[in-house]
Amino acid sequence: MAQKPLRLLACGDVEGKFDILFNRVRAIQKKSGNFDLLLCVGNFFGSTPDAEWEEYKTGIKKASIQTYVLGANNQETVKYFQDADGCELAENITYLGRKGIFTGSSGLQIVYLSGTESLNEPVRGYNFSPKDVSSLRTMLCTTSQFKGVDILLTSPWPKYVGNFGNSSGEVDTKKCGSALVSSLAMGLKPRYHFAALEKTYYERLPYRNHVVLQENAQHATRFIALASVGNPEKKKYLYAFSIVPMKLMDAAELVKQPLDVTENPYRKSGQEASIGKQIPAPVEESACQFFFDLNEKQGRKRSSTGRDSKSSPHPKQPRKPPQPPGPCWFCLASPEVEKHLVVNIGTHCYLALAKGGLSDDHVLILPIGHYQSVVELSAEVVEEVEKYKATLRRFFKSRGKRCVVFERNYKSHHLQLQIAQPGAAYFYVELDTGEKLFHRIKKNFPLQFGREVLASEAILNIPGKSDWRQCQISKEDEETLARRFRKDFEPYDFTLDD
Repeated sequence: MAQKPLRLLACGDVEGKFDILFNRVRAIQKKSGNFDLLLCVGNFFGSTPDAEWEEYKTGIKKASIQTYVLGANNQETVKYFQDADGCELAENITYLGRKGIFTGSSGLQIVYLSGTESLNEPVRGYNFSPKDVSSLRTMLCTTSQFKGVDILLTSPWPKYVGNFGNSSGEVDTKKCGSALVSSLAMGLKPRYHFAALEKTYYERLPYRNHVVLQENAQHATRFIALASVGNPEKKKYLYAFSIVPMKLMDAAELVKQPLDVTENPYRKSGQEASIGKQIPAPVEESACQFFFDLNEKQGRKRSSTGRDSKSSPHPKQPRKPPQPPGPCWFCLASPEVEKHLVVNIGTHCYLALAKGGLSDDHVLILPIGHYQSVVELSAEVVEEVEKYKATLRRFFKSRGKRCVVFERNYKSHHLQLQIAQPGAAYFYVELDTGEKLFHRIKKNFPLQFGREVLASEAILNIPGKSDWRQCQISKEDEETLARRFRKDFEPYDFTLDD
């Protein structure tokens, strides 16, 4: 029997507006049913008079849900948190403590860190230090069984969280937030990370916790920053979600990657900064960048072809590619991808050897996200497609070969630009001499027309290879071809820095 998910609420800065918060929770529960917990990050107490709090503290009023809160972020509110290890503040309202791990009866694991960052020792009652972060990591990350935690609660945002992701609005994540929190999130790999203090709502695109093709797949992390309770701009301050504890989940289900998953914002060239030091700002790259080297050399950094995010104070959030109707063999994040065929990865696109190729260097140009045809691509993706085509033409010319590019947008779910040796017109064909041929398909068009023409006696004279299924080779042989292509292509690889 499947585990029933827990229904949780997370809240941003309450700042003493207890009635507004708990009345809102009552309304939500009346409409949507009961929730199990409310988790509050940011400033629970504010600068308002204590009259409202006294009613909760003395039992005149009662929180409408079991509520867990973080500690003080300033000197003014330290007085409310007398026990550093946590304590009950009022009925149904519990202070978690300065730092620690809360494990519920269901197995849900919540890691919490109260206060704001300080690099000076000893820290004040409303700060955390590098030692606090280090001790949390030591508690969890030193066991071989550790895979991550369900939820991480901090008041400050993690620094650099906006890197590779959607716009964080007016909050500059290269300047705001805590580098120690970034380091903690990097190590703990929470499935959800909640923060506040910046007076705004920001739900970042989920990011991966592994390096593609170099590490086993792991779950993605979702970072959500919440606004202040009762803010006049009506920015979101309550976030409802359902979660099954990680320990109870099927491993395959846990590591499924969302289609809009991005690179880890805290990772720099695959290495994490030392704990206790400010994390160096990662190189600015776009949301779909991948940090790993297919040439089996360490320390190489991939360059970005994305547009400069500084050109607008409010850069437009990237459009999410449409979701495939079923399993897709070409979305790079999909478990169906035969990753051993991948030979090069850029910012928005990648190269892969064709399955059952017409030749040993028959490759596909594919967008990393899910797009059906060229006309759906954004300007950045089109730019990189063109760069790949030009580079491949130079590559083949240097080897005394010619190439042709063709696309079949007919009964296809994922765009595939195929690069092979000379061919003829398809519905869209580019010859290496510059000619472009286009044929509008109406109906009953042969699905393998382009391949059949290329394989014909008039072109390559390999008619037996017109059906890719008859050309498949062993995985070991495919891996050998892929290694050979990567090595040969390296001098032309524009994705690597000079």
